[in-house]
Order: sequence, then structure tokens, then C-alpha cells
Amino acid sequence: MNLSVMHHVAIIASDYEKAKHFYTDLLGFSVVRENYRSETDDIKLDLKFGDSELEIFCVKNSPSRPSHPEARGLRHLAFKVDCIEDVIKELNEKGIKTEPIRIDTFTNKKLTFFFDPDGLPLELHE
Repeated sequence: MNLSVMHHVAIIASDYEKAKHFYTDLLGFSVVRENYRSETDDIKLDLKFGDSELEIFCVKNSPSRPSHPEARGLRHLAFKVDCIEDVIKELNEKGIKTEPIRIDTFTNKKLTFFFDPDGLPLELHE
């Protein structure tokens, strides 16, 4: 089996405009394409960051995350950063709250979490 890299991760958002603003304007992802799908009555937004893509589906009346943060399925998205303090400062300046920095007990690297508009945990990891 030749699985070389992660191509994309897909998430479901409750509010298209909020999600698009958060991921593009605040986090700096670039839009690859936006499509309304009439057969499913949803909007699919494909975003690029580095060599990966994030697919955001905006689905009407999608159920909320059943627990925080531990729910079956996607647990969180993690982004590798060079200097966690610099990224935290930039997020905070944009009005995005972050949790306190802690140390990953397995890697001994710094990490923290912040959340997208629907409460999806997003991790920064040095």
C-alpha cells in the first residue's frame, strides 16, 4: 500500500460565512474552490494550507458536536509551528482565544489549543 501523504481533512460547519472568514481571513488559508451542491443542498469550500487541503461542508441542520472535546470521529486538527508563542500572539491579536501552553508528555514539545467557530479543537504543536 502506497499512502504517501494526507491529501485533505473534511469538516462540517454550521455557518458558511463564519467558517470561511475564520479559516481564510484569520488563519490565512487560501480558497481553491467554492461549490454549491444542489443535490445535497450544501456548500463545499476547499481550502489550501501548505501541501494539504481542508474541505469545509456547510450542511443545514447538522447536529452539534456531542461532547467537548472527546467525541467519536475527528478529535482535532493539529498544525505544526516553529514558535508557538508567536502564533499564539497573532491569534490573540485577531481575537482568537487560546488555552495555556502545555508540554506534550510523549514528545516534550509545546502545544496549545484554540477553537473554530463551531468549537472544533485546533492544536498548535511545535
